[in-house]
Amino acid sequence: MILTGSYRGLAALLVILVMTLTAGCKGQQAGQKDTLTVGMELAYPPFEMTDEKGAPKGVSVDLANELGKALGKRIVIQNTAFDGLIPSLKTGKIDLILSSMTITEERKQSIDFSDPYLTTGLCLLVGKKSPVNSIGDLDRPGITVAVKKGTTGHIYATQNLKKARLLVLDKEAAAVLEVVQGKADAFIYDQMSTYQNWKKNQDTTRAILNPFQQEQWGIALRKGDEQLRGQVNRFLKSFREQGGFERLGDIHLKEQKQAFKALNYPFFF
Repeated sequence: MILTGSYRGLAALLVILVMTLTAGCKGQQAGQKDTLTVGMELAYPPFEMTDEKGAPKGVSVDLANELGKALGKRIVIQNTAFDGLIPSLKTGKIDLILSSMTITEERKQSIDFSDPYLTTGLCLLVGKKSPVNSIGDLDRPGITVAVKKGTTGHIYATQNLKKARLLVLDKEAAAVLEVVQGKADAFIYDQMSTYQNWKKNQDTTRAILNPFQQEQWGIALRKGDEQLRGQVNRFLKSFREQGGFERLGDIHLKEQKQAFKALNYPFFF
């Protein structure tokens, strides 16, 4: 059909209107929306987990809800496998990642981070009778090291343990089980989780909690969303000054705080 006269002008106007609306929708950044979709893997207690009814709970869930209150936004938690979080952020399926994610230079090439909100470190869970006492004991033939896929422990082992056999697993529990059963000599993971996994398996494991690599966690955002990044950083600063992180520690991590104090290790927040 050929459009003539006023019809042709009306069609052109409609095309311009549709293009304008589409551009406006695409250009809306997360910081301008009423809802924030927060990605996290709900399999990392006490930070990210579910309650008996399957609802999200934990330190990161509480922190996300406090962020929502501060920004006047509704928070939606999107449970996502850890190695799928960054792809979900980059493709717009989620607005930010709050999932105990370590800030690394490699990750900063494709996403942005907030200011750090927690400091921790990599350490080792080993067999109770294992001769391993430090990370330096692992890089040799005949040693099997378990790591969780996509974590900084995985990255560290890939870059630094050239002689050991790496066992890359999708789940933390599977890596712990390899150590418990004597199939792996060590599991590289963060201090908090290593402490908890040792507490559950004291008959078969030892926790070497002195960190061999310091790390900081941050909230991850899409590249260029400076409005949301500024909002998040202002919230973190205010939340810390008002004692918010101490309260979260007392609610979720009281035993761990006492244990780390006794060991003379600095606590995380």
